[in-house]
Formats: sequence, structure tokens, C-alpha cells
Amino acid sequence: MPVIDSEEHKALRAAVSALGHKYGREYFTRTVEEGRPATELWAEAAELGYLGVNLPEQHGGGGGGIVELSIVLEELGAAGCPLLLMVVSPAICGTVIARFGTEEQKRDWLPALADGTRIMAFGITEPDAGSNSHRITTTARRDPATGDWLLTGRKVFVSGVDIADATLVVGRTEDARTGRLKPCLFIVPRDTPGFERRKIDMELHAAEKQFELTLDDVRLPAGALVGDEDAGLLQLFAGLNPERVMTAAFAIGMGRFALSRAVEYARDRTVWKAPIGSHQAIAHPLAQAHIDLELARLMTQKAAHLYDAGDDIGAGEAANMAKYAAAEACVKAVDQAVHTLGGNGLTREFGLASLITAARVSRIAPVSREMILNYVSHQTLGLPKSY
Repeated sequence: MPVIDSEEHKALRAAVSALGHKYGREYFTRTVEEGRPATELWAEAAELGYLGVNLPEQHGGGGGGIVELSIVLEELGAAGCPLLLMVVSPAICGTVIARFGTEEQKRDWLPALADGTRIMAFGITEPDAGSNSHRITTTARRDPATGDWLLTGRKVFVSGVDIADATLVVGRTEDARTGRLKPCLFIVPRDTPGFERRKIDMELHAAEKQFELTLDDVRLPAGALVGDEDAGLLQLFAGLNPERVMTAAFAIGMGRFALSRAVEYARDRTVWKAPIGSHQAIAHPLAQAHIDLELARLMTQKAAHLYDAGDDIGAGEAANMAKYAAAEACVKAVDQAVHTLGGNGLTREFGLASLITAARVSRIAPVSREMILNYVSHQTLGLPKSY
């Protein structure tokens, strides 16, 4: 497993970085203020093959993996314009459909996800379930007369439902052999009767809005079920591991952007005839932030390589560690960047203040740092569970 970028990956980083800087932070901030997604950037990234770089070539993708897709997201973030829905549409939904979908689902969805003409959201979190996927109460049952599925339940904090063509919803079905509920995934088109959404009023300003979903006996054809009804957790974690890797890339990109702004300011801002960056009290914390981001990137690359190699167990451990390390590094980098600029760090001109809240999201979603520490303590270290 390489610890440095190949020449192809260096070229990919450079090309994506150029695209990101073509639009820049000012463009991205403007789309947020206008309450719309960054559609122009999304379309051009798709046209250049970046959105579908991880999807199979036979279905319109680039034939790469999460390694390449995470590079794309990180570099866009480092340019100040990360595309959050990359975590969801090509990474989670595209990966799950590519690995487990029927041939019809692959034909219907993968080319459109790759070229950006269709978007898919992902609904797993519930009001009373949180990080415990075993407590998911959204249930699906068969209509014996038609063979259709009837899906009922609630989801919260689902990104971009208003602009997504469908949502990949995690529900549970009854195992005919044991009577126990097992997780399954369903493709729910946006305008399906009984599929209602309500926008959540967020303090965090982002291009992608958050929604609560209500499913009231939503009728879906048999073909809406993704993959094997008995695969359950295997299919679910096939999407959750890329989600963690991509969240790490998102956080690293954000941290790199903040750090670059702070370094530029510390190099140019002169007080008492010396740039403030010449003082160790300014320089050392920025150096530490850079080190932390680089270390987080190494773990993110490891997780992505393990996942692409088919090592789901190894990728699960590494993806959790990567997400934890990247979130911590991002929060520290943003905090130090704002502190370096002083009052200017809170002005619109430098574009850092909005990152204070955004950076903390990476600590919370898609899984809290405490749950990651739980995972590592009992899965990696073999300590007894506390719950």
C-alpha cells in the first residue's frame, strides 16, 4: 500500500485543485448565501469525470475507487469549495449500487450518478436510533397481493433531499426464519406518494439543506430493494465505510484551506517591523496543525486503499480512525487559523468564521468521535463494551 501519491494521483490532485481554485471560496460562499447548491461546480466536475471517478467504467464511471474520489473531495475542499453531496451520491449510494445493485439498478443509476445528471441522498439516522443502527424502526413489509414493499418510518438529518432524485433509505425487514428484523436498503424516488420531507432549521449555513423524512406506507416495487434481502449489514457497511473515508477527506480539505489562509496572513501581516509568522507563538501552532492534517491524510489513504482492495474489516477500523483523526485535525486547524487572524478571522473577507461551525460537523457526523473511540476500544483493543 503506497504512502505517497503515484504520478497519476499527483496529476489528479493538480487538476482538481485547478478546478477548485477556478471557482474558489467566494463563489462557494455566494451559493450558500443564495440558498442553492454549487450547481456550476458540480456540473463541471462531472463533465471532467471527477464525480464518477470511483464508479465502474462499464457504467460510465472512471473505474477508480474511493482512493481517487477522496482525492477529488479533499482538493476541492482545500480550494475552499467542498461538495458535501460527493460523500453521499457517488461514494455511499454509487458504491452500494455498484457492489450490490441489480443490473437494472446499475443501468438506471450509475451512469447518471457519474455524469452528475442525477443525485441520490442517503437516509439512515432516526430520531430515536442515533448511532445504534440496530434500533432503526423504519420497517418494510411485503404486500402479499402484489409483491410490492410498504415502507414506514422516519429519518432525520438527511442532506440534499430537495435536490436529490431519490433517497437510498435504510429500513428493516423481518427475517422469515428467525422473526428478527434485519437491515435492508431501498431506492425511494423523490415524488413517491407518502414520502414527505420537512426542512430542519439549522444554525449551520450550508448549500445542502437538512431534512426530516416521513414515510407513511410508501409503496415501492420489488425492484426498489438494493441487492440481496439477506445480505443486511454487509451491504450497509459497504456504504458506511466510504462515508467515513470521504468525511475524513472533507475535513482534511477544510483544514488545509483554513491553514493556507492563516499561513498567508502570518507571512504578510507585519507588526513591529516583523511578520507575525516569524514568532514561534504563531508559527508553531500552525506547524502542528499541518502535521496533524498530514497524519490524518495518511490514515485516510490507508483506509481508502484497504476498502478498494476489498478488505472490509480492515477498512472499517482504518476508516473510523481516519474520520476521528481528520475531524480533530480539522477543528484544531480552523481554530488556530481564526486565532492567527485575530479579529480578521471573523470577517467575511477571509472566509474562515463560517468554518468554525462547519468543522465541528466532522466531529459529530456521520458518527461521533465517542462512538469511534468505543469501536476502537472494543474492536481493536479487545476491551469489554460499556454499553
